[in-house]
Amino acid sequence: MILRLAIASLLARALTVGMTILAIALSVALFLGVEKVRTGAKASFADTISGTDLIVGARSGSVQLLLYSVFRIGNATNNVTWQSYQDIAARPEIDWIVPISLGDSHRQFRVMGTSRGFFEHYKYRQGRSLDLSSGKIMDDLFDAVIGADVAATLGYDIDDPIIVAHGVASFTEHDDQPFRVAGILAKTGTPVDRTVIISMEAIEAIHVDWRGGAQAPGPATPVEVIRNMDLTPRAITAALVGVQSPLQTFALQRAINEYKAEPLQAILPGVALQELWGIVGIAETALLAVSAMVVVTALIGMMATIFSSLNERRREMAIFRAMGARPSTILGMLVIEAMVMAAVGALFGLALLYIGLTVAQPLLDSAFGLWLPIEAPTLRELWVLLAVVAAGAIVSLVPALRAYRMSLADGMMVKT
Repeated sequence: MILRLAIASLLARALTVGMTILAIALSVALFLGVEKVRTGAKASFADTISGTDLIVGARSGSVQLLLYSVFRIGNATNNVTWQSYQDIAARPEIDWIVPISLGDSHRQFRVMGTSRGFFEHYKYRQGRSLDLSSGKIMDDLFDAVIGADVAATLGYDIDDPIIVAHGVASFTEHDDQPFRVAGILAKTGTPVDRTVIISMEAIEAIHVDWRGGAQAPGPATPVEVIRNMDLTPRAITAALVGVQSPLQTFALQRAINEYKAEPLQAILPGVALQELWGIVGIAETALLAVSAMVVVTALIGMMATIFSSLNERRREMAIFRAMGARPSTILGMLVIEAMVMAAVGALFGLALLYIGLTVAQPLLDSAFGLWLPIEAPTLRELWVLLAVVAAGAIVSLVPALRAYRMSLADGMMVKT
């Protein structure tokens, strides 16, 4: 009986009720959307590197090593000698190892020297491999493979020339040894998109005439001569390592950390990623707090709407009382009205969320590499919806109690 009266009353005020439901729906969609983006960003963040058991570099902090080797942020405190790299590569626990050399740039994009094994062993998003959108992997000394963002930002295509600059923020360019775009990688949503990849030998080739971080005086060595030189690297920045068995990972990590020839460090990418997320995770808390305040604002707006309608509904309440309705019936009707509005708004908000995900999912994936899976509502999301309905009932108690206390005489009195 009370439910039927509540629904009839809501339908009689369809426009006002509809606007209130829309406000609740938008706030719920925003809150759940932020939650989806938060979890999706965290998953994409963790999936930046997949299938790599250890990252080896000069001894520093684990987060610092992760930042410069995977995210191309910052610089290494020191290099790893080629002899040490070979010693580690020769260990029986090693399944594969890929060297990385950083330090140069191209128009603010980082240049990375590596081997062809990088294209085979680097994985992201739970095991996905790098794919070429056009061209091929470098097979000449001065070939380069560029990430999708490099190609899009600078307008590069296959066979376009690239001049590598010495250092990250340097105006000195290796213009006597231009590279050629041999391949363009498909979009990955990882730092690889913003990287120019060349061979380890090419890193040595462009630094043949450099000593102590500066170019040696005199004429440059001709490219034809450089091609015939021994271009074995003298040092690398870091190395990505895969082990034969996961059971050997910690033993190998300890052996590298205790390496006697030079101070080295081996980190577990997953553990370092969790440390890094813990540092930047305060941003997700702030986003959730802001979206939660939007939901609270919508519920307060619903309470204000119920309050403002009480004066218009005094005669309605008085008639209900005159027909024998108890004060508790009036209170219950208003609470049920609020719960119905909150429930419809929450469900409508959930529908808006999935409509938005369907539209935005391919756009976010192609533009930012942020994958937001379209899945059934999680238990956490269902609890959020129930919390919205419960909060709607709670905030409606204030105007409902006021209606409860209205007297029959006050309701029947015609004001002039």
